[in-house]
Amino acid sequence: MIRFIENYKGEEFDLVVIGGGITGATVAYEASSRGLSVALIEKSDFSSATSSATSKMIHGGLRYLSTYEFGLVRESLKERRVLTNIAPNFIHPASFVFSIYKKDKVPNFVMKMGMLMYELFSFDKNRLWDKSKKMPFHKSVSAKNILKLFPNAIKEDLVGGQMYYDCSSHSPERFTLGFIKSAVKYGAKVSNYARVEDFVVEQQEGVKIVKGVKVVDEITGNSHIVNSKLVINCAGPWADIILDKVKDVKGNQELRRSEGIHIVTKKLVEEHVFSGSTSSHKHFFLVPYRNHTLIGTTDKEYIGKPDEYKVTRKAIEELLEGVNESFGVKEKIKYEDILYTYGGLRPLVEDQTEDSYNSSRKYEITGEKKNGIEGLITIEGGKFTTSRMLAEKAIDKVVKILGIPKIDSISENKHLIGSEIDNFDEFIATKQKKYFNIPLNQIEYLSKCYGTEIDELFSIADENQEYKKVLNDDGENLAQVVFAIRNEMALTLEDIMLRRTGIAQLGNPGKEVIGKVAKLASKELNWSDEKMRSEIADIETALKVP
Repeated sequence: MIRFIENYKGEEFDLVVIGGGITGATVAYEASSRGLSVALIEKSDFSSATSSATSKMIHGGLRYLSTYEFGLVRESLKERRVLTNIAPNFIHPASFVFSIYKKDKVPNFVMKMGMLMYELFSFDKNRLWDKSKKMPFHKSVSAKNILKLFPNAIKEDLVGGQMYYDCSSHSPERFTLGFIKSAVKYGAKVSNYARVEDFVVEQQEGVKIVKGVKVVDEITGNSHIVNSKLVINCAGPWADIILDKVKDVKGNQELRRSEGIHIVTKKLVEEHVFSGSTSSHKHFFLVPYRNHTLIGTTDKEYIGKPDEYKVTRKAIEELLEGVNESFGVKEKIKYEDILYTYGGLRPLVEDQTEDSYNSSRKYEITGEKKNGIEGLITIEGGKFTTSRMLAEKAIDKVVKILGIPKIDSISENKHLIGSEIDNFDEFIATKQKKYFNIPLNQIEYLSKCYGTEIDELFSIADENQEYKKVLNDDGENLAQVVFAIRNEMALTLEDIMLRRTGIAQLGNPGKEVIGKVAKLASKELNWSDEKMRSEIADIETALKVP
């Protein structure tokens, strides 16, 4: 991939997409795969905000049954199946055990009824292209068996629970990148580190008609006017801030922001996800993740500027307090157990609930005619699982506005770039035979990350023996650093270590590993010594637990 903004010559696009998270990525793919000319612009790095701050799940949203959002649950479960089909290296079935205690708001018999409804809404869950990903039906689990599966679960007042299946997302950051790469395959032009400074607007009879955007290349400092017939605002928690650039009345957009944080610790659970409730009846998960445990998430309204958001010690302490109510017999999870923490802001589209936890994850696709603006669409809300369907609906709207003949969507029926795999288990076995001198777990891990691009990765590894040296227990290596820079538009150490790879996603890997990555990145990107030191300082700051 190449940053188009560096060589932009002023051509007009059918559509400019603002935002390189999962919403912008799916919209760009949906539009380009239907034949529209598309430019995607992201002010930071792809998937650097909300889309990287997930629980690494693709799920139907079991809790939305309690708020009677049956349409959202059904759409989510249908999309869970679609995403499993089109991205088999990223999306995998995962078993969840929902524990029920006497204190919980939802008793066990109600949870059983909810499970039956969940199964009903997911009636087509095993209509999968890859039969190795078949998902079992739910089953009840006794308190005794829950304690066998999770010896550290609290025994007192444990009633029992339910085991059910949703899906895990191996790498939301690379999954988002998969949509962007697929958009590029169909002709989309994309650029990270390109900030929208303003809109290009024409006045016609009291109506503002958007004709493009004014963009600053954050790498070179150069400004560009990117011309388009239509602009779609996919800036997530920044959507209202983007919209304020063109509105006469500033700051009255009905967008709320919810904070969600996660922490990574040593291994606390084995093969199943432990799901429980806090005393305030909010769900949490302990997720098996790369021989560690991922714990999350919070859901609390955030008041403030999204650019100033960061995870706080108070937010971490609140999460630990809730989790420790239902987990940890001999020893509770302590602050010093935390290896890494991350968080992000979710955009919400309604304000009828006092607590953002109970707000919907529905989405809205709106034109701005009510504000006297044409040529601009804003997308607000939504969640990772429904992003592809959201994009399909958005581009249906775009096609109508542009007045072009209807073009059928293909995104539901085609693998993403790098994910062209019919049977993932067989794919791994084939690659393990091909690269027989490499540990089996390393091939499995890299197959999940790169899919069919794994051969290109190992081709880079063959350039230099140093590139083959592993950096962690998963087998990540320096070839991935080169791959990220040459093929995936990585420009900083954070891009490389937190989004293109998982080298730093389990916490600070140590000065030696950071030094090796920085030295190679410096060589590939022609950094000065001062720039390399600055990049090292930035990644070390990003990895500090507050």
